[in-house]
Amino acid sequence: MSEDQRFGTARHVTLPGPLRLDGGVLLSPVDIAYETYGTLAPDGGNAILICHALTGDQHVASEHPRTGKPGWWTRMVGPGRPIDPARDFVICANVLGSCMGSSGPASVNPATGRPWAMAFPVITIRDMVRAQALLLDHLGVARLKAVVGGSMGGMQALSWPATFPDRVAAVVVIASTARHTAQNIAFHEVGRQAIMADPKWREGDYYGDEPPAAGLAVARMAAHITYLSEAGLTEKFGRRLQAREAKSFGFDADFQVESYLRHQGLSFVDRFDANSYLYITRAMDYFDLAEEHGGLLANAFRATQARFCLVSFDTDWLYPTIESRGIVAALNAAGAPVSFVELSSPYGHDAFLLEAPEMNRVVDGFLKGGR
Repeated sequence: MSEDQRFGTARHVTLPGPLRLDGGVLLSPVDIAYETYGTLAPDGGNAILICHALTGDQHVASEHPRTGKPGWWTRMVGPGRPIDPARDFVICANVLGSCMGSSGPASVNPATGRPWAMAFPVITIRDMVRAQALLLDHLGVARLKAVVGGSMGGMQALSWPATFPDRVAAVVVIASTARHTAQNIAFHEVGRQAIMADPKWREGDYYGDEPPAAGLAVARMAAHITYLSEAGLTEKFGRRLQAREAKSFGFDADFQVESYLRHQGLSFVDRFDANSYLYITRAMDYFDLAEEHGGLLANAFRATQARFCLVSFDTDWLYPTIESRGIVAALNAAGAPVSFVELSSPYGHDAFLLEAPEMNRVVDGFLKGGR
């Protein structure tokens, strides 16, 4: 194993592996970029793992090194927040397949000395969780006080007690699902096809040259629509024109919402790798926790003693409340202790990342209730 940075929050470790993936491949070595906040208690009982969403990263509560923006969940993690480094040892790892330091298509294949590109093995959500378990072993964390995640992070949080039933005491799942629907898969396929249709994609072998920025930007634009609600879009943009008094009768960004989406797409390509987008969206589409456990979702939770908290939002049409209710029903069938709340928000799926005092109160109460 390589020497990792013991001081400061940004860390990186190369673990020898091998990591057996669901696709049958043995991945070795395994690079993991991660951040930690706080101090691990002598008994190791205060560790909380935060799992990030599709386009997230390990910079959960610290400045992003590329964009300079604050951490993506400073509303949840920090002094006086539900997850407080003064009390908790907080861990957030960049997922396997991503592009912020963990092993993925942009990292170097030791067999060739060149980026893996599309030779990187296809991964699953469960593979991401297994990689996180390797990191916890490295950090000396035998059992988690809690695992917390929203969206794709919620998928990982659900997979943790199913994969390692004895290693987690509490699970918080926000705005998530136990499997992707046909509609979810369809939206992701539009994004993947946009990337692969970009001439600069070059079958994924674009490293060292210009990336398929146009295709990735379109993929991000399409996905970003699913993160918002119609009410939120109408309130924020309506049909208002962008910096003009009348329609141009052309194909420039006449409407504010068009300009907004173009900005989202262009800013995204500066911080994310197109191949990673392909791999991670495929992992999400493959996710089906019931399928992994004999076709019955309750089976995924029968071996764990963990407590569960699920939160959904009433305007989230990407992972609507009915998906959370299905998970709650499965947890009830498995005899697992579970609390559930649907919160009201105009922001759609992205509500879990935005200012949500009610969500913070729910998570804070749940985590403190396990003491």
